[in-house]
Amino acid sequence: MAIRFTLNGKPQSVDVSPDMPLLWVLRDTLNMTGTKFGCGMALCGACTVHINGEATRSCITPISRVAGKHVTTIEGLSPDSSHPVQHAWMEVDVPQCGYCQSGQIMSAAALLAKNPHPTDAQIDEAMSGNICRCGTYQQIREAIHRAAAMQGGTKEKSAELEVGAQPAGGAE
Repeated sequence: MAIRFTLNGKPQSVDVSPDMPLLWVLRDTLNMTGTKFGCGMALCGACTVHINGEATRSCITPISRVAGKHVTTIEGLSPDSSHPVQHAWMEVDVPQCGYCQSGQIMSAAALLAKNPHPTDAQIDEAMSGNICRCGTYQQIREAIHRAAAMQGGTKEKSAELEVGAQPAGGAE
């Protein structure tokens, strides 16, 4: 029996076991490889996607649970990396190894969709389930604040970010 859902704004139908994790349907059946496998136990956040706008760990979500729902992957966040979070990630130069970044970005986008002006504590709480082996947590927080400013934050916050910004790659 086919399972139907919307993936990145387009209707999708897959004929797989209803217990198959969404992650593997995305990666192996639909060739959407931006969502990463990290731990397989929903502990690291590398596999984060949005299901009806909620940040969800796809490694433990059976495909049957997305029937009739809207799934957004990193590929669907924006067609050209122009989403404010993606743009801020590049401006701040967040990624080092980059492996966790699609999950980090998806979690950050879900946070900002619910809370357009999060405090540091709210960012830390929302992002606490995402592990970065390279330790770029300060840059992640800075990028989330920058993205908040980009999507309609105050001019003062935008100016504050500009003053404190370092050129990509370090000081000149």
